[in-house]
Amino acid sequence: MDQVIKKASILIEAIPYIHAFRRKIFVIKYGGSILDDPKIRHNVLQDIVFLSYVGIRVIIVHGGGPHISARMKEQGLKSEFVNGIRVTDKATLQIVGEELEKLNLQIVQEIKAFKGDVSGLKGQENIIFVKKKKAEKDLGFVGTITNIERKTIERHLKKGFITVISPMGVSADRQPHNVNADEVASAIATSMKAEKLVLLTDVPGVLKDHKDPTSLISTLTPADVKNLIRQEIITKGMIPKVESCLEVLRGGVHKAHIIDARLGHTLLLEIFTDKGIGTQIVHEKN
Repeated sequence: MDQVIKKASILIEAIPYIHAFRRKIFVIKYGGSILDDPKIRHNVLQDIVFLSYVGIRVIIVHGGGPHISARMKEQGLKSEFVNGIRVTDKATLQIVGEELEKLNLQIVQEIKAFKGDVSGLKGQENIIFVKKKKAEKDLGFVGTITNIERKTIERHLKKGFITVISPMGVSADRQPHNVNADEVASAIATSMKAEKLVLLTDVPGVLKDHKDPTSLISTLTPADVKNLIRQEIITKGMIPKVESCLEVLRGGVHKAHIIDARLGHTLLLEIFTDKGIGTQIVHEKN
């Protein structure tokens, strides 16, 4: 009986959050190794269907890096990266497109299995517009975002669909381009005036000591983030994540979250409980 009462109290705790977030837009970036694990994917997609059921308008931007790299290896092609960006020649672009399409369809089908209303969109089909990304080395068909076609996305959200978007774009001359998924998630969150950007990762969040998972910092402001980078507490792969968060805050998004998708139902715990479970980055602390 105590267990049943505890479950009821958790639901009661969620009520003000459900009320606050109904009809608001959440952009969730989901990729990397956590997309490849069936158990993690099951929990994440179940949480996302719940968010949709309580009236939250959810956009998922998925990556596909490990799938693309594995497929290239199968075909005897070498993956090359410059500052974390995949160099994308014509052969690589073909593989990127095919693998992202497979993943988009898989996510859509699994959401349908949970009885969620869902639609899958390809970014290169008049949704994400790009120009060629400039870098110290020619990256090939890699784009940087110039515009997001909001109306198409809004149309799907208003129908109550969880909207799953693959990170490719199209240039003015109709050429498809590979686009970094974090960049896509940030641009869509800003363009859609989202309530939240959520980055699903395989780490607990921002840690004071990266060797100690109990040293999680639950709330940060932009000033805190800059200080932690200066102190080299935020380093390596966490830097682009927090920079994505700062970018969307500057663009008008209310909050950004970095949470560990490996934990069961981490999205619900972060969004619908008082304590949360990851790191939230906010304009200022209350």
